[in-house]
Amino acid sequence: MSVDYVLRRSLLLVAVIFVAVTLNFFIPRLSGRNPIEARLYEAAAQGGVNVGRINEIIDEYEAKFGLDRPLWRQYLFYWADIMRGDLGVSIQELGTPVSTVILRRLPWTIGLLLTATMLAFTVGSLFGALLAWRKSPRAFTAFVPLLMTLSAIPFYLLGIVLIFGLAMTWQFFPAGGAYKFGLDLAWSWESIWSIFKHAVLPSTAIVLGGIGFWGLNMRGMMITTMGEDYMKFADYKGLREKRIFLNYGLRNAALPQFTALAIVLAHVVSGAVLVEVVFTYPGVGHQLYRAIVTNDYFLIQGIILLVVVSVAVGLLIMDMLYPLLDPRIRYQRS
Repeated sequence: MSVDYVLRRSLLLVAVIFVAVTLNFFIPRLSGRNPIEARLYEAAAQGGVNVGRINEIIDEYEAKFGLDRPLWRQYLFYWADIMRGDLGVSIQELGTPVSTVILRRLPWTIGLLLTATMLAFTVGSLFGALLAWRKSPRAFTAFVPLLMTLSAIPFYLLGIVLIFGLAMTWQFFPAGGAYKFGLDLAWSWESIWSIFKHAVLPSTAIVLGGIGFWGLNMRGMMITTMGEDYMKFADYKGLREKRIFLNYGLRNAALPQFTALAIVLAHVVSGAVLVEVVFTYPGVGHQLYRAIVTNDYFLIQGIILLVVVSVAVGLLIMDMLYPLLDPRIRYQRS
């Protein structure tokens, strides 16, 4: 891998982040809503703010959050804050730094989505490859319509079905939340068991939909790979079926899967927004939904910035790993 290629990809990474951060700054402000005003009127309705001084308080908070400056100055100050690692203060949770809000929610999202995504990828890819393999039992073909159905159903809809069947009808699992209400979390079996029970339904919804997606993709790639000359040559050489399947078929067909996996894993930090909303799971996705509803500029910007950087860095790392996955790939001019 040439130094020139690494430099060009790194510069492209910087350019992507610059454009994304710029759009991330301006798009939330296109709504024309005043988030400070909306938040304080909500507090006033609940009796938490002196209604007589509300306009004065709004002006004070706008000055505090820098929303009284011209837009171009807000943009420059936004970049200056990012360079210092300061993502601002959440308007929704007055006085709480955005980084603190995100870090508080991030472990829940990563724990749920990372486990579910890797399980769906592994099972779906292997199952999809077996569906396309010529020596697989014919009964396997009956699973193709099932994979097509699962891949077409959104995660959140699968979640609603699971809530109705396993939480409301049979009451095997809790319908929402991350742990039992009132439980003080600690390193104890009670806490671990409670977290596990509450994670079963949302993770099952993600795994079922993910298996359909990864399985169909892998089946298509495996069918294409089986028509390649090197597959026929390996068969003519009399190699064992297991070796042909793993070393020649699965290894080559899985390359596009790893690219897609890098993108999906990079998106893990944003959470499965609608799944977390359906299950009221306290992850980053649910927090992003609340930030959008309340028009919390700084929290939206912080979460989207995290996603953009994660995706860009994930793709860069995947580009660097490709030569290790497939020695035929070389990033240099011949």
